[in-house]
Amino acid sequence: MNKKQWYEELFENYGQKYDNECFVQGTKGECDFLEKEFGFDKTLKILDIGCGTGRHAIELTKRGYTVTGIDLSESQLTRAREKASKENLKIEFLKHDARDLPFNNRFDAAIMLCEGGFPLMETDEMNFEILKSASHSLKPKAKFIFTTLNGLFPLFHSINRFHESNDKIEEGATYNSTNFDLMTFRDYNVTSITDDNGCNKELECNERYYVPCEISWLLKSLGFSKIEIFGAQIGKYSREDKLKTDDFEMLVVAEK
Repeated sequence: MNKKQWYEELFENYGQKYDNECFVQGTKGECDFLEKEFGFDKTLKILDIGCGTGRHAIELTKRGYTVTGIDLSESQLTRAREKASKENLKIEFLKHDARDLPFNNRFDAAIMLCEGGFPLMETDEMNFEILKSASHSLKPKAKFIFTTLNGLFPLFHSINRFHESNDKIEEGATYNSTNFDLMTFRDYNVTSITDDNGCNKELECNERYYVPCEISWLLKSLGFSKIEIFGAQIGKYSREDKLKTDDFEMLVVAEK
């Protein structure tokens, strides 16, 4: 039996606590931006990759869109289904690995927000498979909107200091960066959480940070013809937000 990766262990029994984290509180503002990017076209079929507990899928469905959410974590999907059911919303939440999605030219748009799988994989090749799988799932001229870790940030700022300044929620996850590798742009850290059962977990994690030109090149290689990259402020996505070195995340808007 294969050993579970850190991102699989992290999200086991971590649905309710996850919804209290400070970085998931900007859903409505983020969906305001998405709606503008979608041209307020309610006929669009949208794929939410790494949907987690369904916060964007649920908000977009409330606004009249048809959304399919996929995630690797059964715990997160269970929480998403419970939340949707409580609000009498019919949303398809499916368990899939984002590297191997079973869709082909099915969706008019895709979102992948708050590091929905990408860039958490063990290798650059695995991360690329997520982008490739998302591309295959989209129809021609579709739009792909996602956020990822900004590789410019750790060149100028402390990752630990960033997390400390945002650690405002009691019992939220804590992060201790032990090494940022300049050769691979991977941050090695120890993440500690208390899950929904009250169990404490301490996991050795690593995440890949990307610089803008890497993202552009990867997407161009997949046939995306228009690629725009902005700063990503939680709950305040905006085309006016030019990417800066102090943006922890970048917001990518790509069109096939």
